[in-house]
Amino acid sequence: MSDKMSDSPLKVWIDRNGKLLRLRLARPKANIVDAEMLAAIDKALVEYAENSALHAVLIDHEGDHFCFGASVQEHLPGVCDDMIKAMHGVIKRMIKHPLPILVVANGQCLGGGLEVACGGSLIFAGPKIQMGQPEVKVGVFAPAASCLLPELIGQSNAEDLLYSGRTISADEALAMGLVANVTEDPEATALKYFDDHLAPISASVLRYAVQGAREDFADRVSARLDKVEQLYLRGLMETEDAVEGLNAFLEKLPAVWKNQ
Repeated sequence: MSDKMSDSPLKVWIDRNGKLLRLRLARPKANIVDAEMLAAIDKALVEYAENSALHAVLIDHEGDHFCFGASVQEHLPGVCDDMIKAMHGVIKRMIKHPLPILVVANGQCLGGGLEVACGGSLIFAGPKIQMGQPEVKVGVFAPAASCLLPELIGQSNAEDLLYSGRTISADEALAMGLVANVTEDPEATALKYFDDHLAPISASVLRYAVQGAREDFADRVSARLDKVEQLYLRGLMETEDAVEGLNAFLEKLPAVWKNQ
């Protein structure tokens, strides 16, 4: 493995005889999706997008957990504009990327981490995975997931997860279609899938296949992201309860809701 950015939160290297771009979240145990992590993911996706030898991207993680979520501090008033725009920029980059993006996730895959995972093409999960969008419990909502989940798991399942903030197990995620499969070693499973099904295909043909399969999906989600971004920044973040919830979480205190 050649880590191009040893002090970066993301490890980047080329695998499988030059055919697979590997991106690894490298700040365990939480692998928090903060501005630095998002910038590193975006940079790597841009840098390698035109590499004609690549057949796919695989995103995985160091440690037992894919991601505990986004940085709560970066969601506070005064700084949240930049964070939300950065997250949505990465999601747009992923859903419009010319290559299939495989995601390997174990342990907790929550909040902004699940949003990033959902930007990929297929999620390969471990049996102990816990997936959810708990943002509503701390006074906000998950803007990117509000656009992605209805597309991926249907409106009813999406509303369940977005309104309740509950966490689901591997079995429930599989039943919803949120993950492609559940295995004891999801990295090995993802690599075998790549070796068996993607590596033998023409890299050029794969790019056309990705565009054909995802173009309308990407257009719909991108348009929704722009609308929901304004709802979050110019609506939600002007409420008292959003600020109360975020501050209460940081102070490890129960939120006192004013319902306004």
